[in-house]
Amino acid sequence: MIIAESAIEGRFVVRMPLLPQQHKLCRQRASERLSLGSIEILASSKAFMATLSSPFSQPFESLHTDIADLINRLPNAKYSKFIERSLTAIVRLAGEEIDRLDWKIVTACLEDMERGFQVFYPYRHVRTHHYLWLGSPTRQTARNTRWLLMHARCVTEQGFVVITGAGGGIMQAANEGAGADRSFGLNIHLPFEQGANPFIAGSSKLINFKYFFTRKLFFLRESDAVALFPGGFGTLDEAFECITLSQTGRFGPVPVILIDTPGGDYWHDWNAFIHKQLVRRRLISPEDINLYTIADNVEVACTAIRSFYRVYHSSRYVKNKFVIRLKTEISDMDVEKLNENFTDIIVKGRIEKSQALPEEAGDETTDLPRLVSALQPARLRALVPANCCH
Repeated sequence: MIIAESAIEGRFVVRMPLLPQQHKLCRQRASERLSLGSIEILASSKAFMATLSSPFSQPFESLHTDIADLINRLPNAKYSKFIERSLTAIVRLAGEEIDRLDWKIVTACLEDMERGFQVFYPYRHVRTHHYLWLGSPTRQTARNTRWLLMHARCVTEQGFVVITGAGGGIMQAANEGAGADRSFGLNIHLPFEQGANPFIAGSSKLINFKYFFTRKLFFLRESDAVALFPGGFGTLDEAFECITLSQTGRFGPVPVILIDTPGGDYWHDWNAFIHKQLVRRRLISPEDINLYTIADNVEVACTAIRSFYRVYHSSRYVKNKFVIRLKTEISDMDVEKLNENFTDIIVKGRIEKSQALPEEAGDETTDLPRLVSALQPARLRALVPANCCH
C-alpha cells in the first residue's frame, strides 16, 4: 500500500511499507534511501513501480491477509497481537536468504518452547513455588545421597516443587527425594549422555530439549528459588548466568543458594575467587555478593528460602516502575526504612505503597498490597529480605 508519492525533478518519491523481498528488488532497480518498516525510495524511473506489484510480492501480501484472517479465528483473542508478531516474524524470515541449518534452528527452538510451555502451563495457576536444583550428574557417595535426599524432602515440605536437569547424581537425588508428583525434569539431548534418571523417566513432567539455551530459559522462567550444588563447567555456567541475570534485573529477585556438603569447600573456594578477582579489581560491586547465599547445612538453606517468601510474593516491571507484590502489607515505618537504606537504587521519587496498577488488571495478584518505585536492578535481591523480615 503506497502511503504517499510525488514527483521531484523527474523522479518519484514513494513512501510505503515494504517486505524484505521488495527491498532487494528495489535496490536493483532504483537509487533509494531505505530503512526497515516504512521507507522512502527515490526512484530514477517508473520501472521500479512494477517491482512493487510484481507476482513475486503478491504471495506475501496474500499471506499477511491470511495471517490476519487466522488470528481473527483464534479462540485466544486477548493475545492476538503477540500471535500476529510471531507469525509475521516467521513470514518475514521466509523471504530472507537463510540456510537450511538456520531453519532447523528456528524450528527446533520453537518445538523446545512448545514442549516447555505445554508441560508447565497447567501448574502455573496452582500457587506453589518451583525450586531449581542443579549440580553434577556424577554418582554420589551414600553419605552425600542421604544428605541430598534430606534436603529435597525439606524443600518439598515447605510447598516447593523441584525442577532438575533430569540427569543422574545430584539431580537424581532431588527427583527421588521430592517424588515424581513434586518434581519436573528438563533433560538435554547430548551425543553420549544423558538419559533421564529413573525417578523422572516416563513422567509427563519430563521435557526433552534440543538446545541448552531453551532449557536454561525454562530453568529460570519457572523457578522461584535456585539451589546449585558442586558440579563441573555446566554447573558453573548456570551459576554465573543466574547471578548475572539477577544482577541486571532480567531474573528474579529470587533466593540463590550455593549448597555444599557439610564441611565442603567447593563454593567457599569459588567465593574466594569472586572476592579476589572480581570484587578487589572492582569488576563487580561489593553489594553483588548479596545476590547469593552459601550454605552447607540443610536448615540454613531452607531458612533462607522460607524467610525470603515470608512476606514477599512476586514482582514485575510495569513500564519503568518496579512492582513488588506482598503477601501482607508492611508498616509505614518499614517503608520509610526502605527509602532510607536503598536511596542508591531509587532512580526517581520514592518507594511507595500501592494497589494494583491499571496495567495489572486481571492479574491473579490484583488483591495483594504492593510497593512501587523506579528502581535500578542493583541490590533488588537485598531489598526483598529487608521488607520481609519484620
